[in-house]
Amino acid sequence: MTQSAFAPSRRIFLGLAASGMAAAAWSGPVRAAPVKTSARVVIIGAGAGGTALVNRLIDRLDGASITIIDPSEKHLYQPGLSLVAAGLKPASYTESRTTDWLPGGITYINKAAAGIDPETRRVTTSGGQAVDYDFLVVAPGLVLDHDAIEGFSLDLVGSNGIGALYAGPEYAARTWQAASKYTEEGGVGIFTRPATEMKCAGAPLKHTFLIDDIARTAGNAGKTEIIYAANNQSLFGVPIVSEKVRMLFENRGITPAYSHVLKSIEPGSQRATFATPDGDTELEYDYLHVIPPQRAPDVIRQSGLSWADKWTDQGWVEVDRQTLRHLRYPEIFALGDVAGVPKGKTAASVKWQVPVVEDHLVAAIAGTEGTATYNGYTSCPLITRVGRAMLIEFDYQNNLTPSFPGIIAPMEELWISWLMKEVALKATYNAMLRGKA
Repeated sequence: MTQSAFAPSRRIFLGLAASGMAAAAWSGPVRAAPVKTSARVVIIGAGAGGTALVNRLIDRLDGASITIIDPSEKHLYQPGLSLVAAGLKPASYTESRTTDWLPGGITYINKAAAGIDPETRRVTTSGGQAVDYDFLVVAPGLVLDHDAIEGFSLDLVGSNGIGALYAGPEYAARTWQAASKYTEEGGVGIFTRPATEMKCAGAPLKHTFLIDDIARTAGNAGKTEIIYAANNQSLFGVPIVSEKVRMLFENRGITPAYSHVLKSIEPGSQRATFATPDGDTELEYDYLHVIPPQRAPDVIRQSGLSWADKWTDQGWVEVDRQTLRHLRYPEIFALGDVAGVPKGKTAASVKWQVPVVEDHLVAAIAGTEGTATYNGYTSCPLITRVGRAMLIEFDYQNNLTPSFPGIIAPMEELWISWLMKEVALKATYNAMLRGKA
């Protein structure tokens, strides 16, 4: 393709990038004067949600005691893991120090939350410290339940044809070791998706598309047989997107195995067992990408904050899906992966959730009512090959909600959508952490 054919898209992207940089530098509309208060606010989790919120609250609350509790000294840019697992970024691309993003004037406890008592309004830490609160925000992320897959161990990642990019930067890099060998040598590649709710449901598809494309680019497409093990009869939660993915799979020779949920593996013989509606079935593989079941952390599941009549095996927090406020404990909110809402386990969702929690939390402290609502906005820059992606955005009703109508067509594989993922997204994410986006 000639340079002139790229020019319109490049001009559009540069304009969008400039807008994104301006947004990152601008704190938004002038806010109301800070609310004077002595309220004790505790945030569990210094991931995307907790960090973005604490940076906004420090400007909204004058005199509040704000504490954030998180055991990790590293902040993880999770949207980058798919790029690491495809050899497109180093592991270091996803890592920074937790303290780099936290504002002054707060208390940071570098321990895990070990207990929550919503009756006495107290959080206890793994170090034995008791922290009382007037308002609590739970944003601890979720747990990858690798033990639920018999025969699997993270020690296997990178060898025996096994990948697991979700487990973190080290494992994403080791995933590429196994995946790159597969793109060169070929064989049967099986890409899995768990039956539970999960963070960024597009990530299994991204990895599938990328590894297929890398094999094709190397001239090895004829050596590979790629199977995508879907957890149900759909390839994506939004029907129109699911059909688009099905068409892309058909075009590229990727075989969907519907209602195949990974149960166990035999690393030595490279066999995987899947639960299906017709009983267990065994498949041989040369490369297997494992995404385990995902659940709320034990501290949440044991706190009494989870839904009692839905997601009972997963433990997501029982909140109103528009305000993210707990239905039984109005002084408690949930953010991000752990929130028990039908959508919203992506960093882009967090960007829209944080202002809603901020609005209702500050209003409650001021003795008024918040007005902001979360409509389930979720975004997935669905990479379909190196250099191409579809920018899929949708809400609770599975309506497509494009941010750039008339500029970026959500259902088309575009270079500009790839750059939004590969270049612009991290700058927007960092601005969000600072409370500026």
